Amino acid sequence: MQAIPCEGRAKRASAEGLAKFARPGQSWINPSVARPAGLRRGDDVPNRMTQPTVAPLSTPPINQPALDLLTRRRSPKLLALTTPAPSDDELATMLGIAARVPDHGQLVPWRFIVIAGSRREDLGQLIGGFFDADHPEADATQRAEARKRLTHAPVVVAVVSSPRRDPTDPRRPHPKIPEREQLLSAGAVCMNLLLAAKACGYGALWLTEWYAYDRRVLDALGLSAHESLAGFIHIGTERDPRDDRTRPRLADIVTAY
Repeated sequence: MQAIPCEGRAKRASAEGLAKFARPGQSWINPSVARPAGLRRGDDVPNRMTQPTVAPLSTPPINQPALDLLTRRRSPKLLALTTPAPSDDELATMLGIAARVPDHGQLVPWRFIVIAGSRREDLGQLIGGFFDADHPEADATQRAEARKRLTHAPVVVAVVSSPRRDPTDPRRPHPKIPEREQLLSAGAVCMNLLLAAKACGYGALWLTEWYAYDRRVLDALGLSAHESLAGFIHIGTERDPRDDRTRPRLADIVTAY
């Protein structure tokens, strides 16, 4: 993607948006900016972000294609994911991008299981069998649906959370990196994979469902006792992309400390 020089219009829009959350007379980005002497609380104070006293030495570039991708990504419907599937090279690119996440200690506490082709049906039959055993009252439609959950998208990637333990004693947690941080890193892998699929021209959906937490399914996938699933990422060509949904207002989720 080509870096496009940031235009003043975009720069002002960003500054004005952030300024909504600043306390009166205070920069949202730099709360330490002092209020000019003689002005009272509530007076109209020039915003230091939009009216800097010293011009920057250089204008930072803005990658507009990347911003467009980030602002337009949304999850497709599962039934809207169809063929063609990503090629092996495209999938390798996606997984390589997915692995570029914050990883405290470089522990790599996650891994991938690619489920494609007839293996989707094979795993679906296992899931269906477990569903039947747990829900003898289920009707034929429910039984069939349990078997099809992994067959809609042509490729499914299981992201495995594999927290690292104490190298000297696997029974103990890692002495420096909390397991919570390692789990969050696996979640970041899932999000990166969604973005990578979108950048490659495909749709991707992050789901768990009950079978992501079922030990029988995890054993069938070859997970160790200490491993879990961060989710299944369903990837395919998106048919009939969805309109964007309502997003939270920044005024409702951003505060200044």
